[in-house]
Amino acid sequence: MNALSTTPIAVDERVLEDLRSRLRATVWPEDEGNEDGRYGVPRALLQELAQYWAEEYDWRAAERAMNAYEHYTVDVSGTRVHFMRKPGVGPAPTPLILSHGWPWTFWHWSKVVDRLADPAAFGGDPADAFEVIVPSLPGFGYSTPTRPDMNFWKIADVWHELMTGTLGHHRYAAAGCDVGALITGQLGHKYADELYGIHIGSALKLDLFTGDRAWDLSGGRPIPPELPDDQRQRLVEIERKFAVHLAAHLLAPSTLGYGLTDSPVGMLAWILERWMKWSDNGGDIYSVFSRDELLTHATIYWTGNAIASSIRTYANNNRYPWTPSHDRMPVVEAPTGITFVDYENPPGVDSSEERIEWFLATDRADWYNHVNISAHPEGGHFIPWEIPELWTTDLVRTFRSQLAPSA
Repeated sequence: MNALSTTPIAVDERVLEDLRSRLRATVWPEDEGNEDGRYGVPRALLQELAQYWAEEYDWRAAERAMNAYEHYTVDVSGTRVHFMRKPGVGPAPTPLILSHGWPWTFWHWSKVVDRLADPAAFGGDPADAFEVIVPSLPGFGYSTPTRPDMNFWKIADVWHELMTGTLGHHRYAAAGCDVGALITGQLGHKYADELYGIHIGSALKLDLFTGDRAWDLSGGRPIPPELPDDQRQRLVEIERKFAVHLAAHLLAPSTLGYGLTDSPVGMLAWILERWMKWSDNGGDIYSVFSRDELLTHATIYWTGNAIASSIRTYANNNRYPWTPSHDRMPVVEAPTGITFVDYENPPGVDSSEERIEWFLATDRADWYNHVNISAHPEGGHFIPWEIPELWTTDLVRTFRSQLAPSA
């Protein structure tokens, strides 16, 4: 690794006092009839969490936990990048870059970083150790401000320059979930020869955000009338989870951004709903995230002034559409590992085994040079946070096959 100066996270106290003042001054709307959340985040839940944020939450404790790791802020070809680093503990740690999604932060990877960097401390093989690099996506967290045209495939170019130019690695590994899976997939598409491989969740096509109706998961197609009732209900459930934020982020991110940047409660409500609906929490968000954990992620967004620039990324994925760097198949030539969870199963798929079979039967499978596919009955959208041990095992299996010396 090239010589760089560490930049520990240290938010100015005036920023925190302003945050508390805004929380205390919140004007609350009436929310009758929303105890079940059918109109969005219930006021009772949000108000209690906001009060805790203003009066009891300890950001300095969160800073101390984050600063147990190395932090750097660097300029990568004109793009500001904050990243967290954990050196590997083993005979030859493999450089690994982890890409988060929205509304994630770099800290969503915190439950797997130690497992990846020091596997022996968790009963694993030191030969599987990684040097772990966890950046905040440009426009997210503390990688702000950023270019107004930043999107997932441009971030992949920044990541490649960070790993090879700034950090001096000739070859590296990459992993990601959510939008981070698209970034990682683009690395495996454009820079396959310089990667050991990639590991991702979801395994979507890289052209996901192209087209005139990218904000609509259905593409404007009606639900087939012959679809069985259970599959119809599942399809509607999936669309309801994503329709609101996809449409708003793709079509009017600036309009939304003004309110969310000015009101911490508004910002918290917007991202809290995603954490509630996307995690496998059985109706209790606190079974996956504690209050402190939720507010640490929210405070990273707030103190980085990142909410508006993070949601614009969606619009830029569509406005500056992905174009392939080559026409070979598979599109993503880097060896690819994939982790699925049953919580995100499509209609008609009822088990982990069926999820893998379903994927292999789709044209999405043809896009990837998949070498390791796993699926788990537990865990939701935030896979490395919700099932860190299983995610780590899957990832290690992917790269163990690629890093093993040839016979």
